Amino acid sequence: MDLASPTITLAILLSPTLSILSPQHKTINMKYTLVIALLASMIPLISLLHTNNEFTISIFPLIFTQTENIDISFTLDSLSLVFISMALFITWSITEFSIWYMASDPNIDKFIKYLTLFLVAMIIIVTANNMYQLFIGWEGVGIMSFLLINWWGMRSNANTAALQAIVYNRIGDIGLIFTSTWLLTFSSINLQELLIQQEFYYAIPSMGLMMAAMGKSAQSGLHPWLPMAMEGPTPVSALLHSSTMVVAGVFLLIRLHPLLINNPPMKSACLIIGATTTMFAAAAATTQHDIKKIIALSTTSQLGLMMTMLGLNQPTLAFLHMTIHSFFKALLFLCSGSFIHNLNNQQDMRMMGNLLKTMPMTSSFTIIASLSLMGMPFLSGFYSKDLMIESMVNSYINSWALIITLVATALSASYSMQIFFFILTGPPLTPPLYHKESKTTIFPLTRLTFMSIFMGYMTKLTTLQTPMTVTMPTMTKLTALTMMITGVIMSKDFFLIHTPMPPQKLQTLSLFFNQLAFFNIPHRAIPYKVLKSSQHLSTELMDLWSLENYGPKGLSTTFTQLILLSTQQKTMIKNYMTTFSLTLLILLALPLF
Repeated sequence: MDLASPTITLAILLSPTLSILSPQHKTINMKYTLVIALLASMIPLISLLHTNNEFTISIFPLIFTQTENIDISFTLDSLSLVFISMALFITWSITEFSIWYMASDPNIDKFIKYLTLFLVAMIIIVTANNMYQLFIGWEGVGIMSFLLINWWGMRSNANTAALQAIVYNRIGDIGLIFTSTWLLTFSSINLQELLIQQEFYYAIPSMGLMMAAMGKSAQSGLHPWLPMAMEGPTPVSALLHSSTMVVAGVFLLIRLHPLLINNPPMKSACLIIGATTTMFAAAAATTQHDIKKIIALSTTSQLGLMMTMLGLNQPTLAFLHMTIHSFFKALLFLCSGSFIHNLNNQQDMRMMGNLLKTMPMTSSFTIIASLSLMGMPFLSGFYSKDLMIESMVNSYINSWALIITLVATALSASYSMQIFFFILTGPPLTPPLYHKESKTTIFPLTRLTFMSIFMGYMTKLTTLQTPMTVTMPTMTKLTALTMMITGVIMSKDFFLIHTPMPPQKLQTLSLFFNQLAFFNIPHRAIPYKVLKSSQHLSTELMDLWSLENYGPKGLSTTFTQLILLSTQQKTMIKNYMTTFSLTLLILLALPLF
């Protein structure tokens, strides 16, 4: 890689930040700044495609310790350079869309600054060459997600969702801090020194990394915060779910995957957690009617699929799906934001309809993004999803995970078709409004649609992928397509059954999948049991045992009551008086002798 790479990379990292700090900062200028940064990021990426070399930039150590010298160090490899270009492209489109979506917000300049800082924090994560620098970006995306989810702070739901996101991510942060501390004590925090030790069995830091990835990437058990984060503005959801925040956990495991190579228990944990997350999130999405929550649970399902690939020792496939998934997931969120904005903030799919006629461009983009998510052949999602299922078929350890993933594939096709049926077709269920599709909205959606169609094919043409020749039966090859068609048929039957029924509010609050899969357990069942046990201990253990034995009642039992003394006399008062009188006479008579 040439000598210009350090300068180009630093310009990419600093140009959005310097633009924000500029006193002449304007919202429209940030869009052009991101375009310039995107063009600059393509130069080292093109060089990487030709040479496949890695490059590291380090400065003089800032802090000297006895075991480690802490410095600022950037690493440029296939992971960081591809991710930087992808994140800049998506943020450019989301920023342009936000200018239209947030036009009535008085603090739109501040909103764009927060989005850009969100991007910068994620770039710090992907380019970090040591755990300290990675942790700075890790905490940065957490702080910015809290501020952006809570953008409309006057809404109590937004406050709750932001707090929920920061608490769940703090659980993951504990794992990352634990791993960093262990590496500082027993190994090295420098990634280049750490990754060459892949022949060693590191169980403790691997557990911390798994914990960090589960919290940040919303895996099963720590996932309820992700659907709740939909209380923020739609551009925030698009950036949060596509190229920042939630992909940081999976990216961490991809970056440090050599630590898992000789660690079969952690790979098995990745496989089980990822497959479970994939199926349950997809099942939960089929029970929802809020369009943004459906897309959010779809993100959780796709992240579980990436985690499954890490469990099968396929980090390249996980990164490929992460890159391709980012484009059509951002497109889905922006299309849903266009629908919601034009329908007077209506998010219930059952109250939409016939938008294919009133908003044809946005509807077309939604169809393309959903088909790419389903794995339609020759769209971008097909190239990564089909490869992942083929890798499962060719493995001998994952028949359970294969079945679970195939079920999730059918369910993903089912909820994607629900979006088609409820939103794009049928009679209009909303009041007649003026649906406007301006250039401000169409241009970013068109760019993302182009990438959702051709990104997979362009990846196949690059030198970053070395395909292997695999021979398999025709029906095995068509397994993913068969499950997708099955999901489409299921969704069509469900729609035909559901259509004659009038729209109603959900009454089945106790359903397992309806409550975002496991939502009741951490948010209702466990707090109820803890509070009930606390009440039981405080009232029965302390009040009935401690206070009654050592309090006023206990003290009262230490004194003998007068009635007990009187009853012990047994009517022998004459004998006592006689004995007393005789004793007194003897005492008086003693001096006389």
